[in-house]
Amino acid sequence: RCKTCGEYIYKGKKFNARKETVQNEAYLGLPIFRFYIKCTRCLAEITFKTDPENTDYTMEHGATRNFQAEKLLEEEEKRMQKEREEEELNNPMKVLENRTKDSKLEMEVLENLQELKELNQRQANVDFEAMLKQYKELEEEQRRKEQE
Repeated sequence: RCKTCGEYIYKGKKFNARKETVQNEAYLGLPIFRFYIKCTRCLAEITFKTDPENTDYTMEHGATRNFQAEKLLEEEEKRMQKEREEEELNNPMKVLENRTKDSKLEMEVLENLQELKELNQRQANVDFEAMLKQYKELEEEQRRKEQE
């Protein structure tokens, strides 16, 4: 969002941008680029850099990022996974507990999936031939009415 006028600048919006390679910055051999764009309403300059580590971009100046719950959720999941791994390294009983929890959860998911498949099979018993036959009969009936 533009800091000057408050206009929303969408991530997929097409712009004429100036691009430059950022000096002395790279991620795993990939160059980092800086883009300069202008706000569509007030023509204020906005700059941002690519962030290949997170497959995203970082705002530098002229605009602010909106709240992104998805990104925070991913970071929280990573943090929880790290905590779980550290806990498992120190406690072999915790490893066993986590395995049993995971297997129970997997069994529940498989049961739910099986129920959904059965439900879909019951509902998917549609006889297309009968439908086509009924449609043809309706057409013939309409033709008879028109002829009469």
